[in-house]
Amino acid sequence: MRLVYYLLCSFLLIFCQEAKAQKEDISTYYTGELGISGGSAEYFGDLNTNSSFKAMMPAVGVFYRYFFNEYVGLRLGMHFAQVGYSDALNTNPYEQRRNLSFNSNILEIAMQGDFNFFRFEPGTKYRFTPFITFGIGAFTFNPYAYYQEKKYYLQPLNTEGEGSTLYPNRKPYSLVALCFPIGAGFKYNINRQFNVALEAANRLTTTDYLDDVSTTYVEPVALPGQQGHNNISYILQDRSGATGPPIGVPGRQRGNSQNKDQYVIIEISLSYLFTQYRCPKF
Repeated sequence: MRLVYYLLCSFLLIFCQEAKAQKEDISTYYTGELGISGGSAEYFGDLNTNSSFKAMMPAVGVFYRYFFNEYVGLRLGMHFAQVGYSDALNTNPYEQRRNLSFNSNILEIAMQGDFNFFRFEPGTKYRFTPFITFGIGAFTFNPYAYYQEKKYYLQPLNTEGEGSTLYPNRKPYSLVALCFPIGAGFKYNINRQFNVALEAANRLTTTDYLDDVSTTYVEPVALPGQQGHNNISYILQDRSGATGPPIGVPGRQRGNSQNKDQYVIIEISLSYLFTQYRCPKF
């Protein structure tokens, strides 16, 4: 009997693979999808205080989503994105005078739960749904800026006195932080093999130094390196001299330490569907 059962299963497997019916055969079901994505990323923080979308930069990703059922999935994804901003894009006079800027590459790994509003079954009439997503992840970043066409990474320069005995509460910040993606989108099943989706997800983070700006200007003696106006830490701490008289008085507000930095990724994805076959119960 066991041999007969396996022969029947083999026959059904071949039959299901060759079937071209419009609806999914009862012996098949979708287990997940592997996809790629591309879009843009925008940073929000001490330089972009109005959450504007004036400096969107490229973002790409890859993910695998496991289907629990037609409504719930679990996604493991990785993103590479670029973010940056400049006070030259701001309309606030003080921010324009501050004249700070930064760029950074981001590498993110995150796990997210995806929840469909409608029943979603590829290959059937249930092929469209809006969805929400949220989860937890970790990302690396390393802010840098340019001075006289030369690139300087900002974290080692301790531009806000991190690590100085004059500011014992300011520790050098880590270049790894947690993020909490939360967003929404729309998904559409093209055919029995591919899905396409549009998604926007904001990342709340645990760092206020994605842009290397958080607190106040500091005493020049708190900055690393040789003292003097040629000290690159001193130059990149206060760049307001290029727009008028310097405003970087020690103790004056440079950023807002009350709010953590964020970034959003808006992307389109294309994914390939995986199926498994079941033998009917006898």
